[in-house]
Amino acid sequence: MPNFKQTLQQYLQQTGNAGLKTLYTAVSNAAMAQVQPVWGTARSGKTACYFSAEFLIGRMIYSNLFNLGLLQELKEAFEAAGLDPNMFEQVEDAALGNGGLGRLAACFLDSGATEGLALDGYGIRYKYGLFKQYFQDGFQMETADDWTEFGDPWSVRREEERILIRFKGQAVWAVPYDMPVIGYGGKTINTLRLWQAEPLQAFDFSAFNDGKVAKAYKAQTDAEAISSVLYPNDNEHDGKVLRLKQQYFFSSASLQSILRAYKAKFGNNFSQFAKAYAIQLNDTHPTVAIPELLRLLMAGENMEFEPAFEIVKNTFAYTNHTIMAEALEKWDVGLFCDVVPEVYPYVVMLQNYLKQQLHNRGINGADQIQYYLVDDGRIHMARMAIFATHSTNGVAALHTEILKNDALKEWYAIYPERFSNKTNGITQRRWLGLCNPQLSAFITSRIGNGWLTNLSELKKLEPYANDPASLRELNEIKHQRKVQLANHVRVHEYGMELDVNSIFDIQVKRLHEYKRQFLNALSILALYFDLKDGKLPNFTPTTFLFGAKAAPGYKRAKGIIKFINEIAKMLDADPETRDKIRVLFVQNYNVSYAEKLIPAADVSEQISTAGTEASGTGNMKFMLNGAVTLGTYDGANVEIVQHAGEENEYIFGARVEDIKAVEATYNPKQIYHGNPRLRRVLDTLIDGTFSDGGTGLFADLHHSILDGASWHRADQYYLLLDFEPYIEAKLRVNAAYQNREAFARQCLLNIANAGHFSSDRTIRQYAEEIWNLGE
Repeated sequence: MPNFKQTLQQYLQQTGNAGLKTLYTAVSNAAMAQVQPVWGTARSGKTACYFSAEFLIGRMIYSNLFNLGLLQELKEAFEAAGLDPNMFEQVEDAALGNGGLGRLAACFLDSGATEGLALDGYGIRYKYGLFKQYFQDGFQMETADDWTEFGDPWSVRREEERILIRFKGQAVWAVPYDMPVIGYGGKTINTLRLWQAEPLQAFDFSAFNDGKVAKAYKAQTDAEAISSVLYPNDNEHDGKVLRLKQQYFFSSASLQSILRAYKAKFGNNFSQFAKAYAIQLNDTHPTVAIPELLRLLMAGENMEFEPAFEIVKNTFAYTNHTIMAEALEKWDVGLFCDVVPEVYPYVVMLQNYLKQQLHNRGINGADQIQYYLVDDGRIHMARMAIFATHSTNGVAALHTEILKNDALKEWYAIYPERFSNKTNGITQRRWLGLCNPQLSAFITSRIGNGWLTNLSELKKLEPYANDPASLRELNEIKHQRKVQLANHVRVHEYGMELDVNSIFDIQVKRLHEYKRQFLNALSILALYFDLKDGKLPNFTPTTFLFGAKAAPGYKRAKGIIKFINEIAKMLDADPETRDKIRVLFVQNYNVSYAEKLIPAADVSEQISTAGTEASGTGNMKFMLNGAVTLGTYDGANVEIVQHAGEENEYIFGARVEDIKAVEATYNPKQIYHGNPRLRRVLDTLIDGTFSDGGTGLFADLHHSILDGASWHRADQYYLLLDFEPYIEAKLRVNAAYQNREAFARQCLLNIANAGHFSSDRTIRQYAEEIWNLGE
């Protein structure tokens, strides 16, 4: 096998001053040459397959080289040739996901390979990522995210393994592109298989000759639309159809691929199938795989229903990621039959079998309805995922308890043995080793580098919490990271200058009302007005940073972005306070931007309404990089507090039980009328302080809090209930920061207690407790 560094040096000598794309391809190909001898070698034992509509992979070149141990060699070769090894930061992220669910999938694959587990991913090779975001007069604008602009040297097209997928009135090829998933140290190379939709016939020549130009290209256009872009706007019928097509497309292709591999080894005897493969459904998006596998076994392999169902149940497991209604997918029966009519009879079979099972348990009549897979003209995919799998897991201790005791309590009552918790985690290779080399060196110099594959080693840092020299060094590292972020922001945010001596208070995550970026904005306004009124003489200068994308069809989320940008503009223009309080909403937040923001954070904003955030993983990334959590008692925040100590976090607001106690009588208008400070900031939406460009977005935000809408009650996420406790917590962290040594101690204790939150631990739990990979 050629030596990576020598190959690279030879290439650089031959090509001289090559362009970015050429260099990117050369480096990637040299690394792929190191991977090939290990990748695809025969496996023994069971394989786990992770079905996910999203894989938020991020930029691959640096993380792959890091895991192969080649990153330093790249730097040395490039520096010897007078090249900047950071040039590949211009290469686009593979943003094949829109948030934590897709990033979790990527972390799990990294951990599976590092742990030496046979774990492969299956999804869609979207032509365009989520979207590129930019702001125009404070409004979010979207443009296509062509993540393969510089090529895709990390993928291998497997034309010979293509699969035929049939919809009503359409058939397409699913062509697999395989990416290596490189475990740390390069000993295990798993596969992420992403499917691309292609037409059976790319061009209809006869239609073209007849002058029907659009028809000539129709098959190609319709096929390519399936894998064109992540999650089409499904507010309209056509969007819903396309979304269902996407889900069926990759689920069926993946299943057929797995069946093909199984039959090559075992023939037509399917008695070993559930012992050969475990399939994890990452939320409800791939749940159509359940009736599809039933169809493939019964119609394709001539099996009877009950033995086929046993294989389905013993093969599949389901991860629930949220109790949000939109994530518990439901498909209109008519729409489902218009897209995949051949699958619907198997949904009906599942429904009938469910009724029989309920009857056997003494559940009859109206008591059965809450379990129905098909009810009131809709197919309930979460119900199907619970009934037809052997395992349902939540993703944080609190979330799992909510599933068992509230959201899915009727299912827990009949299948308690199927429910378990698997608290999410993050890969420390990318989220510390790669993105924060300064902090990594600090840690390794004290406890060695065992933490890279065993994050619980971080506990050995605890004694340094009482070492002033270590705390000073930790503060200096944080300052360096702030300077690096400020340099990046200056280039990418129109020359914006950040005060690197201020507190960096950061909230970065998908834009959704329950994540309460709106509450953060209101609290910042309240602090600004208090500063203007001379009420906060000892306020530590603070820079509030936001990063988030709003789904293109989510108007209210877009209104929140515009509101925050209006606040930022007002604060930036005020000479009295701009040295005390500033706001920046960064553009096009993605994995690579996160790798710069998170290491620079002092304060991690995790402020979702208690009981709404299933887990969160951003909270873990901030913790690992030495930020304190300013948050509610929600999701994995609960476990962060348990591990690091509540005295090292800034927890506020109503808890799940508090909200339950007030929800029946909750009156936001009463709070609004009784709190002049709150009324002042909320009314900036309608009193002319800010402009929404005549869109009505700000009036809608105001109305959503005080009056609600046809689809939700007033202040459905309890912003006004938590408003004052939140500001009080913000001021507590602001005051605490002034004692730099004591604050650094809190930060270090967060790092030292982050070991539980490695995705290595999570994936071992899946492997041992759900997939039985040791079989």
